[in-house]
Amino acid sequence: PVAVPPFSVLTKKIQENYNYLLQKEEICGRINKHCSRDSQNEDKSLWRNTDMLAGEFRNGTTFEMDGQVLQVIEFQHVKPGKGAAFVRVKMKNVITGAVTERSFNPTDKYEAAYVERRDMQYLYNEGDLYYFMDNETYEQIPISKDTLGDDFRFVKENENCKVCSYKGNVYAVEAPLFVELEITETDPGFKGNTATNTLKPATVETGATVQVPLFIEQGERIKIDTRTGEYLERCKK
Repeated sequence: PVAVPPFSVLTKKIQENYNYLLQKEEICGRINKHCSRDSQNEDKSLWRNTDMLAGEFRNGTTFEMDGQVLQVIEFQHVKPGKGAAFVRVKMKNVITGAVTERSFNPTDKYEAAYVERRDMQYLYNEGDLYYFMDNETYEQIPISKDTLGDDFRFVKENENCKVCSYKGNVYAVEAPLFVELEITETDPGFKGNTATNTLKPATVETGATVQVPLFIEQGERIKIDTRTGEYLERCKK
């Protein structure tokens, strides 16, 4: 027969196990509460901006002024022989692209702005809505046609772009700097004519039109600079 410990011993063991479980539950509760609190703080601070001095401006700094989101392009600290020092800044409105210049008092305070640029894949469009997918979360979002720039005419489906947003609102989509596209329609090429200074119109697979050299044939692939819309070279087969 199996030896059974006295009842008092069993009671003590049960109490010890119970106390251990209570202690473990309390520790886990503290950890979960702490993690939850940190997570909430991170969520709240994601769009929370902080103040910064104009004297702290550097190239690429983004800040809010008069309801606009601005990015520093160039800055210069000026200390005149007479009068107070100031900061001369060339800045760009990240929403409209407008570039302006202005002088700031180094002690002026402005709200630092966090601009998010996410890699997203262009999927398809329905009317004036263009759908993009986040490459990490696979979340899909619609973006209005009005938000897309002129360079987007060279973007085809499944191409990756940079989706720019501020406080969760998308304000721009940046196309890849260079793309390779197939010529779907153009006048017949002239064999032996390798001159690149004489151009003809050609339609690429996205429907956009680009000027190409006379020797380019329909069905060939070309490399395009999306910033200027210019032909760069014929792609190797």
